[in-house]
Amino acid sequence: MSGGDHLDFEIRPNPAPVAAAERAALIANPGFGRIFTDHMVTIRWADGKGWYDARVEARAPIPMDPASAVLHYAQEIFEGLKAYPCDDGGVTMFRPDANARRFQESATRMAMPHLPEELFIGSLHEIIKADRGWLPTDAEGSLYLRPFMFANEVFLGVRPALEYLYVLIASPVGPYFSGGIKPVTVWVSDVYTRAAPGGTGAAKCGGNYAASLSAHAEAIEHGCDQVIYLDAVERKYIDELGGMNVFFVFDDGSITTPPLTGTILPGITRDSLITLARDAGADVREEPYSLAQWREDAASGRLREAFACGTAAVVTPIGRVRSVEGEIVMGDGGSGAVTMKLRQQLVDIQRGRAEDPHGWVHRVS
Repeated sequence: MSGGDHLDFEIRPNPAPVAAAERAALIANPGFGRIFTDHMVTIRWADGKGWYDARVEARAPIPMDPASAVLHYAQEIFEGLKAYPCDDGGVTMFRPDANARRFQESATRMAMPHLPEELFIGSLHEIIKADRGWLPTDAEGSLYLRPFMFANEVFLGVRPALEYLYVLIASPVGPYFSGGIKPVTVWVSDVYTRAAPGGTGAAKCGGNYAASLSAHAEAIEHGCDQVIYLDAVERKYIDELGGMNVFFVFDDGSITTPPLTGTILPGITRDSLITLARDAGADVREEPYSLAQWREDAASGRLREAFACGTAAVVTPIGRVRSVEGEIVMGDGGSGAVTMKLRQQLVDIQRGRAEDPHGWVHRVS
């Protein structure tokens, strides 16, 4: 096969798939990221050859040489999106073209080859087709899709690798937070920062998340669900949560979210919520917002709600903020009327229950 934008996928069905009864039991209460489907997709890339050898095959361990470049220099990127069950029995994805473009942008930052959008979306179709039976049908269930790519050239040297492997796996999931949709408490780290200008903050690469684990552990120690970071330069402006963007809703109906300056991830959920809020007539500002302002506005009642958003958790209200300077309690206790209205509107579009004026929903079947 050639290394062009189009490849035919070789289908190698899993010879020993999970039995239907066992599969049904697993997806009845899947949790998040704990169980996986029968298949995976793999596509290879080599310098001078391009993309080749596209396969749907049994999910299995990936053979890897101990000198594989990713293990030493962390050339790796990933994405996260979901396939949703529809009331009419069909399946949808939400803005997979945006995930494809962000995957390419992450690849640029990490000096990796671009996977063509056609191949990216084609791989999603193939794994959904192969593992349709793993899709939960309950109200909060979905099939979480995890595309990732890493350098697998066997070489020890600091330069972009000459060989890469793209892999796509799938996991039936329920709500991201085990307690369901309820206000979370976040810890403001005064020790760690997530990313600095010129760094990899806008790329979806594993290193960003590895660097967040100590801060997340710090948050847990303080009885919090998530960590929230301040900017790396002045250490005063809200950046984002460990893996989610953040929004603030004021008493006049306006909304603020930190701007995309290269240090935070350009979330697809973030972008969608900005569009939906503006469609409803809200004044949505993308501008810096400080922790001190958060404290002042929450105390005065000007700030009514705060929420975090991302593909995994969708939209989650923030009820309390803890830091070394004390605690901020949201006036509404995190009930978030605007927050939950936006969440429901987005979920209804994703699952094909509401009008899709922006053409975001990608019908799979």
